[in-house]
Amino acid sequence: MAKCRVLLSALVATLVLPTSAYAADMTATLSSTFITLGTMGGPVPSPVRSQPANVLLYGQNAYLVDVGDGTVEQLAKANIRLDSVKAIFLSHLHFDHTGGIAAFLGLRYQTSVPGSVTIYGPPGTRQMVEGLTQSMMPAAEAGYGVTGATWVHPESTVIVIELNGGDKVAVDGITVTAAQNSHYDFKAGSPEDKRFKSLSLRFDLPDRSIVYTGDTGPSPAVEALARDADLLVSEMIDVDGTLANIRSHDPNLPAQALAGLRYHLSAHHLSPEQVGVLAASARVKHLVVTHFSGGTTDSVAFRTYLPAIHARYAGKVSLANDLDRF
Repeated sequence: MAKCRVLLSALVATLVLPTSAYAADMTATLSSTFITLGTMGGPVPSPVRSQPANVLLYGQNAYLVDVGDGTVEQLAKANIRLDSVKAIFLSHLHFDHTGGIAAFLGLRYQTSVPGSVTIYGPPGTRQMVEGLTQSMMPAAEAGYGVTGATWVHPESTVIVIELNGGDKVAVDGITVTAAQNSHYDFKAGSPEDKRFKSLSLRFDLPDRSIVYTGDTGPSPAVEALARDADLLVSEMIDVDGTLANIRSHDPNLPAQALAGLRYHLSAHHLSPEQVGVLAASARVKHLVVTHFSGGTTDSVAFRTYLPAIHARYAGKVSLANDLDRF
């Protein structure tokens, strides 16, 4: 189905995101910038924080690192064009980290961004993307309602490369290394372990090294991946705050489901103290904490996070907000 898309330049001009601030940033130097687009952790949405998403800027290019719901709006707020995003890196396939991919792919298609975008992610990424491109078909076939207009299949606009722990890829001068973390605790080598993996990612750039934990529990593999990194962007969980948030939205949550959630949150995520231990053990230079699914900035709980982290780690710590730049 290799057909040409209709290029409606006037309409595209009104749909493509603004460029001025981003272009100015990118032409000055090849230094990298890491932006925390969304710093909320799922599964409950927040009116003040977007879902988990980040973008790495390097040269003229942008690279999404997880794509939670609201990512395209956050890109617009950061003055980053859709067509500047050359690749997406997914840590794992939980909905709070992938919910924005459909909007990104759909708007990219609708604005006739040339070429394809590459999505790197764990096993299952290809299956997910195939489903998303199929969901785009009714809109693709209808186009802009122009009789006889031709179009291309949405699947031709995406390339998927699946990664496992230990894999390493080179992307536009950036070396990206994946480590399988402990967000899942399936037995090593089991059928479940082969199908479902959660990854932490290290980006080695000419100017510095950046490690993104994604969602993980305590993990020697993540500690090794983060060794001597210039910037560690780590998830964190407030178990009691997160459970209270979930229960406020679903007061009738069955006791068995609540117990399962408590186990998952406790075993497969990092407490503030555990984040401090990771940063100290890995000897990172700057720790950025994200994924706040419990207390918000005006809560009593939030004010306890920094002291708990600093009890284990003496270095620089930033509690990220949406659209912070590092």
